[in-house]
Amino acid sequence: MVPHAGYMYSGHVAGAVYAAIEIPSRCILLGPRHFPRGQPMAILSEGSFRTPLGDAAIDAEMAADLARACPQLREDFVAHEREHSLEVQIPFLQRLAPNLRFAPVVLATDRYPPLEELGHGIARIVQAQREPVLVIASSDMNHYESDATTRAKDQRAIERVLALDPRGLYDTVRREQITMCGYSAAVAMLVAMRDLGATEAKLVRYATSGDVTGEQDRVVGYAGIIVS
Repeated sequence: MVPHAGYMYSGHVAGAVYAAIEIPSRCILLGPRHFPRGQPMAILSEGSFRTPLGDAAIDAEMAADLARACPQLREDFVAHEREHSLEVQIPFLQRLAPNLRFAPVVLATDRYPPLEELGHGIARIVQAQREPVLVIASSDMNHYESDATTRAKDQRAIERVLALDPRGLYDTVRREQITMCGYSAAVAMLVAMRDLGATEAKLVRYATSGDVTGEQDRVVGYAGIIVS
């Protein structure tokens, strides 16, 4: 799980996670859809994303398999068109896995059953591959409250991720009004990782935007976590 804010704010958190693991050439990228356009569970199964490091190809075969495994996913360019939560991850991945291929999914649903279904589908697809596949959940943590409040709220959400508890994360975020924009991606990732036999999660780095700006009254939290 990695953040997706501007690199000056959260790049060091995401970078710490990527530096701590071996990046395979195939990935499933899950993130939130921040804009109110497009399908609530949207996938792309062809084309590429262009970054300053070049084009990163969508893994058409794996994306098609994932769409079949989770019928609620819909092919939808509109949902991806203005979304940054996935694209900011790609330069990290391109640098560490030059032959990168990925399946991109953005989520706007706030219902637990579709997220659980997606997680189970991801696990089945990963299990069927001959090559390793990295599952990435892109999410920032609490938004636009004080540094102290944000750290306290984020700790409660992080505890559920570290416990490998997708339902607990979902319930905690909603009950505690934690504005974790990619909690749906994190929930689906945790379901998948539990199905795949994950036994532990480690918090690699936590920070807030206040660490960079010095502003303490209105910050965003960032957590980098490895699940294995």
